[in-house]
Amino acid sequence: KLQTCVQLAGLIVFPSTAGPLLRKRSVLSRCQSASMHAGAASAVADALPDVQGLSVADQVSGSDRNMWDAQDPTAAMSHSISLEAAALLEPPRAGDTLTAVALKVLRQPDPSIKADWTTEASGLWRSGRIDGVSSRDDPMPPDTPARPSFVALVEPWNVPKLGRGGTLASRLAMLHSLVHIEGVAVDLAWDAVARFGRHMPREFSNDFVAVAEDEARHFTLLEERLRELGSHYGALPAHEGLWESARATAHSLPARLAIESCVHEARGLDVLPQTIARFRNGGDSATADLLLSTVYPEEVSHCMVGTKWLTWLFQHPNHTAALSGDLIVSHALSPPEATPGSDIAAVKAQSATSVRRSATPQPKARTDVPAAALPGVPQTAPAEAAEPNSNGGAKGSDLSPLQFDTVQSWFQALVKTYFQGNLKGPFNEEARSRAGFDPTWYESLVADGRAISG
Repeated sequence: KLQTCVQLAGLIVFPSTAGPLLRKRSVLSRCQSASMHAGAASAVADALPDVQGLSVADQVSGSDRNMWDAQDPTAAMSHSISLEAAALLEPPRAGDTLTAVALKVLRQPDPSIKADWTTEASGLWRSGRIDGVSSRDDPMPPDTPARPSFVALVEPWNVPKLGRGGTLASRLAMLHSLVHIEGVAVDLAWDAVARFGRHMPREFSNDFVAVAEDEARHFTLLEERLRELGSHYGALPAHEGLWESARATAHSLPARLAIESCVHEARGLDVLPQTIARFRNGGDSATADLLLSTVYPEEVSHCMVGTKWLTWLFQHPNHTAALSGDLIVSHALSPPEATPGSDIAAVKAQSATSVRRSATPQPKARTDVPAAALPGVPQTAPAEAAEPNSNGGAKGSDLSPLQFDTVQSWFQALVKTYFQGNLKGPFNEEARSRAGFDPTWYESLVADGRAISG
């Protein structure tokens, strides 16, 4: 009976020693996505606590990447899963490195389980039960995370138009799009941890774990709301545009921060007020309130993480060169100095009450550029000198920060190099400024014919 229930849910079950298992929500979501009768779905979910006693030998078989057949999602999986594949899909546990946890999440195809594991991992990290960022044995993350096969991925131009929220179908399409974006955002945050965290101050990992936890919560809340309205994740196709940007910037943390954490996150801030209004005007105050009270303020802090760490890299050009090249750097560097708005919790609190920061963080003055280039910023100790290459730039870097007078001008060069498509307004200047992303960062991109769009 238990095996049948688990097969219907399309789950791989691990022994109880692996830690907390999947939430009932995950099972219900998958069963309801398969149009299973509500009573049957509930029975599957209710059976889950008893499944923890199953041994590895009793596990349901299936692929380690595509555990769900989109054509027949209730079909039992027919091939035995290897112990090696099972190890890849074990949940986070105390004693893992943070990078190992990130890899587990990235290799997990079910987005609801990704969200659960993210919540568990962030708690373990904060409590110190996961302590080390990485070990020498931790591999680099996959080029593309595992994806659920019950979500059809198509080219962006083949995704149905969302509409303006005037009909239920339009609001469901908008909500489905938001669910997908938040699911991909979970992977983006963990990819940053696994790919770059081992080469950065510990605070970098702290910030991106917090971002991952937020995105997982957003996914969970929005996916539950989607089901409350009678639909499910996977009912519509989606696209991988956000991950294409991640793949294009996998070799360079400055590029990743500029495109994913600044351009895309900031674009989300631009469109969220209108999205909230469309749900409210369409009579869906519950979704509008969820976006306004939880998603919106937390997304401001995610954009802030991008400006914060891009500024830090600008102040440490030799570290930036290594991150854009050989990825061989010292682990003994200090985190960014405290600046107004650089704390994620503080930015969330201020954003939730719509309080504008009194000042935006500015880059420290550097000895390799005239102090006048950074008005109002006190002189500080010299930044480390980057090792030049034969072209006069920093080793391993095609866009060394040493070539630019300000972090804003460096950001603009990164966008012109790595962002595909047009960038356009209108811009949510209030929310952007609360993230330390005032118009000096992006207004010249519009003036010279480029515009910001996500």
